[in-house]
Amino acid sequence: MAVPPLLTQNSTLERLRPLAERFIRTLKEQLLWVRSFDTAGELRLAQLEFKERFNRHWLLKRHGYKTPAEVRAQYEPAREVA
Repeated sequence: MAVPPLLTQNSTLERLRPLAERFIRTLKEQLLWVRSFDTAGELRLAQLEFKERFNRHWLLKRHGYKTPAEVRAQYEPAREVA
């Protein structure tokens, strides 16, 4: 018996929700609650810097103490140079 797509989608969303909530909490603790921003542009730049630092330098236990960028690279197909 096939699983209805909506049920599969909801199950996936339920599994991802805690990860998203944890990331938002980390963003608040590491950036938003410790710095002040005078403009929306300053905030946006700080968010982009945080994202880069998180993806390239933070070792996450759930990834076997690898960075998100390292894990993502494992799943991307190898690109051939022409």
